[in-house]
Amino acid sequence: MHRNDATKQFHSGDDRIAELIDESPAVDLPIPDTDVPMVSRSVRLPLETYERVRAAADARGIGVTTLMRQWIEAGLADLDDSATVSLADVRRALASLAHPTAA
Repeated sequence: MHRNDATKQFHSGDDRIAELIDESPAVDLPIPDTDVPMVSRSVRLPLETYERVRAAADARGIGVTTLMRQWIEAGLADLDDSATVSLADVRRALASLAHPTAA
């Protein structure tokens, strides 16, 4: 059925459009990678900034949006002092205090 014909049937209240939909093959939709509802926002960045973010994401083996989300979440955690730090980072910081390097 042509798109225009389907549109006319839909607007005229013709029940055959429902039959057409029922007869259509199922479509495999992508499965979300998270159970948490996400909101998509557009951010305008200078090309150089975007390239730096992309390089940083590539170096970590993650996507650009994943890295940006991590940075935003870390920044928000800093705002309300709820930041979490890895145990390895704490150990390194303590070790550097115990054995300061000569300047």
